[in-house]
Amino acid sequence: MPVFAEQRAEFMYTFISIVYVFVCLFLILVVLLQSGKGGGLGSAFGGGGTGQQIFGGAGAGNLLTRLTAGFAFAFMALSVWLAFLSSSGEQALDRAVRQQAATQEAAEEVEDVEAAAAEAEVPIDGEEPSEAPTPDGD
Repeated sequence: MPVFAEQRAEFMYTFISIVYVFVCLFLILVVLLQSGKGGGLGSAFGGGGTGQQIFGGAGAGNLLTRLTAGFAFAFMALSVWLAFLSSSGEQALDRAVRQQAATQEAAEEVEDVEAAAAEAEVPIDGEEPSEAPTPDGD
């Protein structure tokens, strides 16, 4: 894989991880703002006992419920995507290691064949060995 593609994949993984952290934080915030049986954290900011709510009578429930569902979906989708990116990177690394090992084995086999041919003084091409010229030019 070219260097540019590796850098792009690493950048994408980092970017998605940062988005994932923000989604987690917003999901926590939205869940804590929902009012439960005891009023929740929303009533702690002065909206619970006075009868006045920021989002209106039933608007807070619908908006916070929809935000919770949206952030929960984003959380799950990003989790799956990050797991996929993580596993595909490991598979690519394993594939590269296997390819490098196969290349080294092939190079060693070629060296062994050349060494055996040199020892036996048999040409690799299968041609008959020609007589070496004598120093006096005959």
